[in-house]
Amino acid sequence: MPTQTPAPPLPLPPRSYLPAFAFILLMVAAAMLFQDREIILPELAAMAVALWTWKDPQWMRHPEKIFLWPSLTALLGFAINLTQLPVSAKLALVLIGMLGMFAVLRYSLAPALATGFLPVVTNASHWSFMLAILVTTAVLAIGVVWRRPRGASRDAPPPQLPLLGFYALISAAWMGVALALGHAQLMVIPPLAVVVYESLHMKMYSARLLAKQVAVLSMSAGVGVLAAQWLESWLLIALLDLLLVHAILAIFKMRVPAVYAFPFLALVLPAGALPVLPFATAFAGVLLLGAVLLWHRWRRQPGQR
Repeated sequence: MPTQTPAPPLPLPPRSYLPAFAFILLMVAAAMLFQDREIILPELAAMAVALWTWKDPQWMRHPEKIFLWPSLTALLGFAINLTQLPVSAKLALVLIGMLGMFAVLRYSLAPALATGFLPVVTNASHWSFMLAILVTTAVLAIGVVWRRPRGASRDAPPPQLPLLGFYALISAAWMGVALALGHAQLMVIPPLAVVVYESLHMKMYSARLLAKQVAVLSMSAGVGVLAAQWLESWLLIALLDLLLVHAILAIFKMRVPAVYAFPFLALVLPAGALPVLPFATAFAGVLLLGAVLLWHRWRRQPGQR
């Protein structure tokens, strides 16, 4: 009989991931201690890995804005969520407010989109949400100042109005599709919103990259949903999610910070949205990133910039 070849072990994260993973686990532990899901901030998991482990140069240019931009957009989303408006109107106002802020202040930070949408998507209503945002972003910013290479460039191109307008257009289109399908809670999927915004600003974009992005985002969403449904301990869920997401990215040889946010989104979304989250992520990812691909191809035509 032929011998079976054992499956290769899942790649484990190197030591450079320990500070970011410890930060994420402490955030989840605090949520367990106070029994408050609003302390779990999915996008902060993505930011911790991108800033402390990968040292993303685009996100590290202005350490003070690591604190300011997510805090401002979170406050905007939190305040709008306290109104009696329909969810669709709340999300539209948050989108317009954030893009307006980017345009007026001439600086954008993609993760700030997720922290702005999050309080509406999760229906955050306690001030613990804002306190958690302020504390965690401050810690991240201090870590960036400490670990940021000396002489690192602070120059960042201002947001382009055509890109902001196109982003608003395709985001509104997906909101309409989700609302028509009866999934108002998934009119915005915060980690995907970040990936779409960043992909629009890439110099080069391809169908192959689109397919890989959709694959890792959908798989990480699936990992988060299954872990949240099978396990009870938030800390155990968080640890398992971090290991599996790292393995997914290692297998696909990609660095997509937002992938680390997806499993934690499953801990804070309303239970009714969980079963469809991976499928909605795949569907929305194909539509939104497909629009991004068309935009890039249009921009590459002669006479376009």
